[in-house]
Amino acid sequence: MNKKLKILLLLGGTSPEREVSKSTGKSVYQALQNLDYDIIVMDPAYGINQPFEVEDYFNENDYAEISNENYLDAINLISSEQINVAFLALHGKFGEDGTIQSLLELKGIKYTGSKVLSSALAMDKIMSKILFEEYNVPTPKSFHFRKGDHTTAEVNRLIEQQFGYPAVVKPNDQGSTVGLTICKSTEQLEQAVHDAFEFSDRILVEEYIPGRELTVAVIDNTALPVLEIKPKHGIYDYECKYTSGMSEYIVPAEIPDEVSILMKEIAVQACNSLRCEVYARVDFRLSPDNKIYALEVNTLPGMTSLSLVPKMAKANGISFEELIEKIINLSLK
Repeated sequence: MNKKLKILLLLGGTSPEREVSKSTGKSVYQALQNLDYDIIVMDPAYGINQPFEVEDYFNENDYAEISNENYLDAINLISSEQINVAFLALHGKFGEDGTIQSLLELKGIKYTGSKVLSSALAMDKIMSKILFEEYNVPTPKSFHFRKGDHTTAEVNRLIEQQFGYPAVVKPNDQGSTVGLTICKSTEQLEQAVHDAFEFSDRILVEEYIPGRELTVAVIDNTALPVLEIKPKHGIYDYECKYTSGMSEYIVPAEIPDEVSILMKEIAVQACNSLRCEVYARVDFRLSPDNKIYALEVNTLPGMTSLSLVPKMAKANGISFEELIEKIINLSLK
């Protein structure tokens, strides 16, 4: 593949995961430089306030107002003749949910990762669960509701009827555990519902699975080694995800071979159920009796120094630069 391809690196955005996206973007930018690509860096949240000094961008606070409306102006600054592929380092709403993918499709610009429909399905936790069940992907019991559908007492009754406490309460379309609470009792429920509704108009309430936190990256329909996460907190929350030293990572995970093989098979099946392409990461819980539960699929997983996909790739003999190049080559096919 010609190393002088022009790559549009899209990062930042307006979601609550903006800073995480900038961290992913910085790591990808450095890899693209090492690979000797021609790189255009763009933050769609800035609109026409581009280009900018890349080093300043990574080191300073925002120099211009960010907004969702700016995405259209930003994408209209580029054309398919200027670049060969857009590398999506965006996370969360408008970056991971099919929105930016739609704009790039309309411009005739190729981009990394899954297409519009699969991006939207994976970001929508409720739709993901429905498709998991359709494709026999094991997943925790759950129910969902919109703002105004139920009182807290009614939600509490549904929890007690269907699976009991602890229960996981989370917004339908956020990543990085944004707005998520593990409710250990009824007393925490009202605040948990309030917090989740701060980020979405729909909430997913899920059975809490005690046990271990594991994840599997899938690249080109092939699963990488299983990775186990041991967070310092009881949950792999925002702080444990993005603060050095707050989590321990073991790859390959120290689990029975038959469990590892089955989990990798389920990871591929989960990705296929949502029509994912190129690469994705599937998050799991493993119960004390080694039952596997798929939680969700991330179609644009993090690519920072602490991120999980690069760790699994390295365990499979793939360097970070090789991983980035593989994602680009697969996306260009």
